This record gives sequence, structure tokens and C-alpha cells, in this order.
Amino acid sequence: MANTIKESLGKIENTEGFVGAAVVDSESGMCLGSLGGGPINLELAAAANSEVVRAKRKAMKALNLRDDIEDILISLGKQYHIIRPLKNRPSIFFYVALDRGKANLAMARFALSEVEGDIVLS
Repeated sequence: MANTIKESLGKIENTEGFVGAAVVDSESGMCLGSLGGGPINLELAAAANSEVVRAKRKAMKALNLRDDIEDILISLGKQYHIIRPLKNRPSIFFYVALDRGKANLAMARFALSEVEGDIVLS
């Protein structure tokens, strides 16, 4: 069953430890949709994490790694930040922030992969 951006973000919201999430265009840094965020400015996070994705792709190219990014994990003292490009549209990615004390990282990554497979962008 296909989901809109809003529906996909709603499903991610059910992830244990959810703080906020966004769907982002890595080429422009634009936030295509967001939910939650609390202390995190998701518009700013979208633009900043676009730079992270572009830097990783540049590094992979320089290292001649012919592979795709499954996800990028940033572990902070109190939060996990997960960046997951869409398989069928790698210039678009999910950005998810989780409370590290409440989140189960393995389950969050699994849930994100499930939602990523069902999202439809118009």
C-alpha cells in the first residue's frame, strides 16, 4: 500500500523514542514534509543533513566505492539521527531523530526501511 509523505511520517512517529522526522531533497536541501521536532528545527536539520549526504557521496566517489548508501547513523550523547536515502529515488532521504534513552536502534532502522518501501512522491 502506497503512502504519502504525511502518512509515512505518521508511521515513523510510532517509533519508540521518536523526536522528529523529515523527508528531504538532498539536491536542494528542501524539507518536503516534517513531523515533530521538539527542540530540533527540522527545516535547518534538512538543509544541514543534505550537506552530510552530499559529503558522503563525494567521499564514496573519491574512494571509488560503487555502492549505495543504506543509511547514515549519527550517534549523539542523547539522540540518534538516522539519514536514509530512498532506494528508488536516492536524492530524497528520510531524516529521523530519536531519543537515545528510549529508542531501540535496530527496530527504528527496521521500521524506517518498511516505511521507505511504501512512500510515493508526486
